[in-house]
Amino acid sequence: MDLMIFAPIGSIAALVFTTYLAFVILKQSRGTEEMKKISDDIAEGAKEFLKKQYTILAIFLIGMACFLSFLVHLGYLNLFVPIAFLTGGFFSALAGYIGMTFSTKSNSRTTQAAKKSLNKGLKIALFGGAGMGLAAVGLALLDLSFWFYFLNWYYGYLELGERIVIIAGAMVTFELGASSVALFARVGGGIYTKAADVGADLVGKVEAGIPEDDPRNPAVIADQVGDNVGDVAGMGADLYESYVGSIVGTMLLAAVAGLSLRGVTLPMALAGVGVLSSIVGIIGIRTRGKESPAKLIWAIRKGVYLSSVLIVILSFFVVRYTLGMEYIGVFFAVLAGLVAGLIIGFNTEYFTSSSNAPAKSISESSRTGPATVIISGLSQGMLSTFVPVIAVISAILASYFLAGGGANPALGLYGIGISAVGMLSTLGITLATDAYGPIADNAGGIAEMTHQNPKVRKRTDALDDVGNTTAATGKGFAIGSAALTALALIAAYHDKIVEAAGKPIELSIMDPKLLVGLFLGAMIVFAFCSITMKAVGRTAQRVVIEARRQFKEILGLREGKAKADYARCVGITTRAAQRQMVVPALMAIVAPIVVGLVFGVEAVAGLLIGALCTGFPMAVFMANAGGAWDNAKKRIEFGEHGGKGSESHKAAVIGDTVGDPFKDTSGPSLNILIKLMSMVSLVFASFIIQHCLLGV
Repeated sequence: MDLMIFAPIGSIAALVFTTYLAFVILKQSRGTEEMKKISDDIAEGAKEFLKKQYTILAIFLIGMACFLSFLVHLGYLNLFVPIAFLTGGFFSALAGYIGMTFSTKSNSRTTQAAKKSLNKGLKIALFGGAGMGLAAVGLALLDLSFWFYFLNWYYGYLELGERIVIIAGAMVTFELGASSVALFARVGGGIYTKAADVGADLVGKVEAGIPEDDPRNPAVIADQVGDNVGDVAGMGADLYESYVGSIVGTMLLAAVAGLSLRGVTLPMALAGVGVLSSIVGIIGIRTRGKESPAKLIWAIRKGVYLSSVLIVILSFFVVRYTLGMEYIGVFFAVLAGLVAGLIIGFNTEYFTSSSNAPAKSISESSRTGPATVIISGLSQGMLSTFVPVIAVISAILASYFLAGGGANPALGLYGIGISAVGMLSTLGITLATDAYGPIADNAGGIAEMTHQNPKVRKRTDALDDVGNTTAATGKGFAIGSAALTALALIAAYHDKIVEAAGKPIELSIMDPKLLVGLFLGAMIVFAFCSITMKAVGRTAQRVVIEARRQFKEILGLREGKAKADYARCVGITTRAAQRQMVVPALMAIVAPIVVGLVFGVEAVAGLLIGALCTGFPMAVFMANAGGAWDNAKKRIEFGEHGGKGSESHKAAVIGDTVGDPFKDTSGPSLNILIKLMSMVSLVFASFIIQHCLLGV
């Protein structure tokens, strides 16, 4: 039996279960007419944003496909590359859209469920998140399975080794399409959501002294829309891309390691059993009676642990059957990646949870003003990079040598790729717990705007508090897997340039071209973060100016006697985000090509290594600092240091607004940046070698 069949089986199971979850959610009550109206306004704003964003993406995808077709005509690329690129981009965008739909259909239903109990609210929000998580992995495996079976059939007349190289090479551009869309979606959605969030917080909480999600705030609907387009649609495309990238990168390394067709199919078989295990884990999340936030986190954790245990057991038999006991070390590489992912998750939870020391220390620092809040948050974020870096280093060394890298370096690199697949094998449930957070956030906003009983808002706040931690954990998984995947892709890039050049190419640290690339790679990380954070700041300024204008010109708005013009803030944020997402997204595509054409393939290798070594800890730092600032603010809102409206609260809000673009715009986009540059380098390697100004 070919265990590759687990990939399409897992895909179908995920999509069927997603459909079931959709029916369960739609059966729930949406609440009062006012709740329905607000939910519909949020959904309309999110759809309008995605419509504009996907229009820009369609233009980009078609233009890029035409350029790839030109390279096919010149003989640099495989015939199916442009089509694979388009399908990768399409399914990445579709994953984001499905996630956004689940979120907007679940928000008011979560509010209504929270009227009954905390547990019921958790169930609906978690089902909404699970719909997105399983849709993303289901679509990924569906498209990957199609391309693998089709290409294997189409090139069936070729010798096995040649056929494997062609299949893996063509599927890289599938991931190139997914990565391109993911970066646009993450950057555009991140600019939108955090600009709206920062603008709403600064005018509402700090200046006007009104609660979060107060209907008097003109930016409140834009903020709620942002939860969906950035934290759900953008995140769905992001983690879809991470998932596909780890699988495709490992397939490439299998071809180089000479593991035959079974080694190429193993990552997809492992992903298939991972999906099935995630479904069991989601079903296994149970809560009873009245639960505290700590117990809610534990309930979710148990689901993740159950999935992880199942994956460990099933992976052993999959590896043993597929490769044989001779290569059983590959199983331990899977285990190394899975353990590293769990360690990164623990570290993220420690540094971001409101009940732990880092958030407590930031909350304590709020007593002396915004400056100490900023300093404390930055220091905690920097410290939080230590454990993830050690975990990833350990996973690299363990997976390399356990897979057989001591005797066969190519097999060791394959082990590193497999460890990335292992780390993301629980993505179905990890993404479910990640996407649940924005749904709970939306539910709390609807409760506040419709003046529900305070106990309802208290329950949604508890769900949101848990969601902040699970969302940060999801980002940690994505960032950690990006480091492993990017390293595997860099190794595949070296093999590609050797093949394209037809001679050995040494990548020496003493080569000035490689050193040039290292510095450029490190610099591009900072430039990317600068551009995206500046975009959030500029857009937030426009939101603040508009909100101030409305408070000044709409009589009775501050007193709640008049209605704000929400559409104005939604429109301002949408237009600004669309304009400002293009430059940072194109950086990842243009930089490797320009560096390669000017300095050569050695400089491109340096570019990729520099971006990886700088971008990975930077992404961890930004994501964890942002999460810690957010939950430190939550501690004060729960009554610590004077509670809402106090000077401590205002100081913590300032820290949270600084952390917003850290954790939801620049930080999570970096993991796509470092992988997309690797993908672009792989696809254009032959073209660069032929046209480099400095030769090879």
